[in-house]
Amino acid sequence: MSQIEVYTTSNKKLGDISVTDSTTVKEIKTKIAGISKLTVYRQSLRAESKGKDLKDDLTAGSLNLKNTRKIFVKDLGPQIGWDTVFLLEYAGPLVLYGIVAYRPWLFYGTQEPNTGLSTTALIALGCWSVHYSKRILETIFVHRFSHGTMPLRNLFKNCSYYWGFAVYVAYHTNHPLFTPPPVLFQILGVVIFAISEMGNLSIHILLRNLRPPGTTVRKIPVPNGNPLTKLFDLVSCPNYTYEFGAWLGFTLLTSCVPAALFGIAGLFQMSIWALGKHRNYKKEFPNYPKSRKAILPFVL
Repeated sequence: MSQIEVYTTSNKKLGDISVTDSTTVKEIKTKIAGISKLTVYRQSLRAESKGKDLKDDLTAGSLNLKNTRKIFVKDLGPQIGWDTVFLLEYAGPLVLYGIVAYRPWLFYGTQEPNTGLSTTALIALGCWSVHYSKRILETIFVHRFSHGTMPLRNLFKNCSYYWGFAVYVAYHTNHPLFTPPPVLFQILGVVIFAISEMGNLSIHILLRNLRPPGTTVRKIPVPNGNPLTKLFDLVSCPNYTYEFGAWLGFTLLTSCVPAALFGIAGLFQMSIWALGKHRNYKKEFPNYPKSRKAILPFVL
């Protein structure tokens, strides 16, 4: 047992804690929570004030804390659970799109009594509802999060993005002057949307089964018996590929510019995430398949 000093990254001392060589970073966070106002989830620990964040499963012995006798903690600010953020992100678009569709006078003014949604608009409403209902159910029953929380500020940023686009898209697809595209476009759009939604779910289930409950184990994801998971042969993040495919299908179905902009914005952000994950896979696994791209087969 040895004493180590706890400092903030601005070099303010918080106090001393006792550790052994086998004490993990996660256990150190618990000890720090006992001597400060920082909960475990608000802490990011570092061996040096400007060093990298330490993973929870590292031990004091591996970090040589007996000799350095110091550890630094960064306050990550108010936190909120990932699942809570996801549920709010996805419930908003589900409700808002429905309000625009079924309470049109709130957005378009007085309408003729018999004016209703076109068949295409109803199909689009169904696709939108299926997508966000699926996301909510996946958050509850499928996803396993490697981190329990995220900064509270992300809630407002993420909800603004999803909720704002929901109203923007819904306003145009449910507008009284909405003109459906050719039937062939609609059929192709629905087919692409349906396949992409099933593919996205298939990838999420595969990734869930790849990580045992309560662990942060990482393995190279590979296709299983489900043919929709074969996309792993081509890209590192097929869940993002299918996500973009779903909005491509929705855009074809509606021929709606706001839907296209939503899909492009999503592709841009998902490409950033996918490229980061792709780099991490290659760095972590020397035998990682070299033929894979990050998100778009043969392209990106």
